[in-house]
Amino acid sequence: MSVLLLDLNNLWANAQGVKIPIQRTTKQQKNLGTILSSNVSVASSHEFAYLANIQVGGQGFLALLDTGSSDLWVVSSNCTKSDYKPFNLNYLMGSVTGLVGTEKVTLGPFEISEQVLGLANGTTGLGLAGTGNSGILGLSFPLEAAIPDTTGTTLLENVLASFDESSRYFAFKLGRDQLSSSFTLGQLDSTFANDTSQFAFTSVYPSSPGAETYDYWKIPIHALTINGTTFELSPSGVAGAKTPLAVMDTGTTLILGPSADVDRFYNSIGGTKKDETQNQWQIRCDRNIAIGFVLGEKGHTKEYVMDPLDLSWEEGGRDGDWCLGGVQANDGVSSGDWLLGDTFLRNTYVIHQIASQGNPPQVGILSMTDRDTAFAKFTVSRGPDPTSPVPILSDAPNRPRTLSAVAICGISGAGGYVFGLVLALLISYCVASRSKGR
Repeated sequence: MSVLLLDLNNLWANAQGVKIPIQRTTKQQKNLGTILSSNVSVASSHEFAYLANIQVGGQGFLALLDTGSSDLWVVSSNCTKSDYKPFNLNYLMGSVTGLVGTEKVTLGPFEISEQVLGLANGTTGLGLAGTGNSGILGLSFPLEAAIPDTTGTTLLENVLASFDESSRYFAFKLGRDQLSSSFTLGQLDSTFANDTSQFAFTSVYPSSPGAETYDYWKIPIHALTINGTTFELSPSGVAGAKTPLAVMDTGTTLILGPSADVDRFYNSIGGTKKDETQNQWQIRCDRNIAIGFVLGEKGHTKEYVMDPLDLSWEEGGRDGDWCLGGVQANDGVSSGDWLLGDTFLRNTYVIHQIASQGNPPQVGILSMTDRDTAFAKFTVSRGPDPTSPVPILSDAPNRPRTLSAVAICGISGAGGYVFGLVLALLISYCVASRSKGR
């Protein structure tokens, strides 16, 4: 049982919500591991992490905010109470071990007197030294938590329980710099939106068709658009899903999708090339093209425009005229078809609403990118685009994908899509995707 206490000087948070300060950190890595291939090296590649300060037993930690995992986990050998149950997470590259413990945890004005969490005393291959963070604050559903709900509830559940049902949500704006990034609980950041009516809401897809349980913040993705032309997607590889599914994951830097779709996508936009040895797509750094993602429930879909800066991802590494593509292939996901990481999320403001008042959990998305403005700024930054148009291969192959049994997971710096979420730092490409050894 976890007990929530609120600082008497901050009782307003219970009614109005609170903005939690976050840090956007940059780190440089060399010889990044990748789930796409092995031994990939990208010169001057950068990953980004969005961190929040938490206190565990009075000690401060920077924790990566991760909508792709569910557990709270920190590197610590001290704990007031421990039941000595082992805490063991395996990743595609690396692992973490420790004990399940109970400790007083503080996040902003919220203090949970007996919060269950993982206390890691051993990590392997996770690269913590270069990340700046000491753990992960998972913000996904309890179903995917490594610590079972019979042991205790997650930090997110405990905090949101203090709000009225209509305010049991958190909202993210991942920015390109410190000032344009935001994380709030129970309220919106008025810098970006004043009312939830501005958002397009979609019910979260359940853990299995017809179920009333949920694993990830995943919603239907119907198509992409290339210069206004609909680009169809392959059928979903998730059993029972009528449309492909996209997982929203703040713990992953890139957008990851089925290789058949990603290869066809890059062959449809021109100015691209694939490094077969590294299994990665590159795009001309001056390629200025309109890309959109069509998300939502059937009959209520909406297109979300992607800034061309996020497609020709200069931050991910530049080789002369070529940049790392912001969309890459990954067929090793079984809980969803597409993983929408930071290169998508920077173009949106996203609400994550847990189940309340008899309604399922929902994702609300507000587009933050204006196509014309983004195009103009891109041209100033990168110069004119000399690439000639190419035919768009809009029709998807009508065949199911073969997926591995690996659960989808995203990572970035040290945390991610529930595989463990916790940090698989480099299993992805300049960023990536991680996977819990289930």
